[in-house]
Amino acid sequence: MLTTKDFDFDLPEELIAQTPLEDRSASKLLVLDRETGAIKDKHFTDILDELSEGDALVMNDTRVLPARLYGTKPETGGHLEVLLLKNTTGDQWETLVKPAKRAKVGTEIEFGDGRLKAVVLEELEHGGRIIEFSYTGIFLEVLESLGEMPLPPYIKERLEDSERYQTVYAKENGSAAAPTAGLHFTEDLLEKIKAKGVEIVFLTLHVGLGTFRPVSVDSIEDHEMHAEFYRLSEESAETLRKVKANGGRIVAVGTTSIRTLETIGTKFNGEIEADSGWTSIFITPGYQFKVVDAFSTNFHLPQSTLVMLISAFAGREKILAAYQHAIDEQYRFFSFGDAMFIK
Repeated sequence: MLTTKDFDFDLPEELIAQTPLEDRSASKLLVLDRETGAIKDKHFTDILDELSEGDALVMNDTRVLPARLYGTKPETGGHLEVLLLKNTTGDQWETLVKPAKRAKVGTEIEFGDGRLKAVVLEELEHGGRIIEFSYTGIFLEVLESLGEMPLPPYIKERLEDSERYQTVYAKENGSAAAPTAGLHFTEDLLEKIKAKGVEIVFLTLHVGLGTFRPVSVDSIEDHEMHAEFYRLSEESAETLRKVKANGGRIVAVGTTSIRTLETIGTKFNGEIEADSGWTSIFITPGYQFKVVDAFSTNFHLPQSTLVMLISAFAGREKILAAYQHAIDEQYRFFSFGDAMFIK
């Protein structure tokens, strides 16, 4: 039985990328052959060489909300930080509040000049709160004026351009974090991929609380994933079915795309169907992949569910060996870091 510590590795802090590269596609690319364990050091633009005519490249078009809000309690002046995770119904949101002990049920919070107000409706575990907003106008416009991009806690530098934490194809508002494997793609690179005869296919998965929650149990079987909303359109499903039928590969960009495709493959016995809903799929070694044939991804945190997912695809030993190689070769890690291509 695998434990969380089986997915641990020592990462020098200086390898955690603090800022994005000036050119999105200038990152390094580690290519891993999951059959042989062979590793090649390349540049991200070389992903063109890893894709073949007739393949489908599947990308998550979610857009990150400026989901971090700083508010005060009008009765005491106490400060609270609120991170929006998902819209549950109407103007109610599941959030993370810090410090949570100051946010009891009934607590009122005001943001900015009072154009946005909230009240705590329900207390959840791990500092989670259901809160209901009240405002004048359009919520997303109010949020754009008051909210900040919710960068992960390991990024200490200020992000000068918030669009650098969005993919160039981001469209569907709703994420609490970026699908960072997609940050390496430029419009120019996508055009070259299309010109090679590769189908570009979009799906949506809104990245939520699972991204921020570490695995806090010893046995990975005891970890519970947080549900995230996904959608695959009929047009995208039809394209993927044709690619499969013609012998092409389904190449996912990032773990969010993998989780969406494998949720659908599991639900429909290996078939690709248009679908939407909430997924809490937890992919660990022993899982049999039903849809995805290869993927690109960034380098993930030690002991994270994402390291477990890619280990399910390529084998834990090969992944940990590749990560050690990346550390030895000074690859940049996490959200603004370099990438892997696993085939």
